[in-house]
Amino acid sequence: MLAYTTYSESGGVGKTTLTANLADAHSQQGRDVLVIDLDPQQGSLSYLLDIPTSRDDDVADNIARHLIDEPKGDFNELIRETSYGFDVVPSHGMLENLPQLLMKAQNLAEDLGEEFSPNDRLRQVLIDADIQREYDTIIIDPPASPGPHLYNAVSATRSLLLPVKPTGKGMQSIAGIEDILTNLEANLDIDLGVLAVVPNGIGSTSDQEDYLEEIQQLGYDAPVTIRDRSALFEGSWDQRCTAYYYYGHHRSHKRAYEAETLDKLRELARHIEEVGDQ
Repeated sequence: MLAYTTYSESGGVGKTTLTANLADAHSQQGRDVLVIDLDPQQGSLSYLLDIPTSRDDDVADNIARHLIDEPKGDFNELIRETSYGFDVVPSHGMLENLPQLLMKAQNLAEDLGEEFSPNDRLRQVLIDADIQREYDTIIIDPPASPGPHLYNAVSATRSLLLPVKPTGKGMQSIAGIEDILTNLEANLDIDLGVLAVVPNGIGSTSDQEDYLEEIQQLGYDAPVTIRDRSALFEGSWDQRCTAYYYYGHHRSHKRAYEAETLDKLRELARHIEEVGDQ
C-alpha cells in the first residue's frame, strides 16, 4: 500500500492544495484513495473539499476520539465520499487539543498497566480498522508544526512528500530537512523515506532558478516543478473543490498553461506511485 504524509515546516507552500489534487490525480489513475485530515485549522483540507463535518460537536464521533481510544462508533463511519473519486476522514475541532488529550489517555493507560504509544495511535487505528483492505493509497495532511499530529501521520505512513517554495525561507526548510528526518526517526524509532520534493509556485526570477538548482544539488528527487498558478488554485479554494474539478466545471475560458499544470500533477502522482510502491 502506498502511504505518505505531505509535510512542510513553512506555511503557504500549497501543502493542502497539493494533497487534494494528488488524491484526485491518484484516483484518476484507478487507485482507491483515502485522505486523512489531521489539521485542526478552519481552512483545512476538509474546508477545501467542502466536506460536511460536526467540527464543533464534541459529543459526535471524530478522528481525535479514535486517536485517544475513546471512539463513539466504527472508524469506517468517519469516512466521507467526495465528488472526485476519493474518500476523506475529515478534521475536527477536538484535534486542537490532541496533545493534552493524548497525554491524559497515556496516563490513564499507564495507571491501568496498559500500553499506549501517543505518537503511534493513528497507525494502530488504521490497522484495527483494516483500512488496507479498502484502500491502496493513503495521504495524510497534518499541520506544519511538530507535535503529535505530525508524529502520528509520519508513524502511520513512513514516507514524506515535501512541497517547498523556492524562496529563502522555503530553502531554509529544505536545508534543514535532514535534521528533521533524523529527529523524527530518532523520536519515533522508525526509518523514513522522502518520495519527492515538489518546488511549488515557481516564478521566473533568476533567484528562483538558483533555488531549483540548489534543491537538485542537495540530492532530493524533484520530478516536477509547479509554476505559480495562483488563479487556478485560489479559484479552487473559492469554489471549494479540487483544481481538476474547478478547471473542468468553473473555467469557461480554458487556459493551456493551467491544463499543463494539471498534467504535471498527474505526472507527479505517477512518479510517487512508482517510487512508493517499490
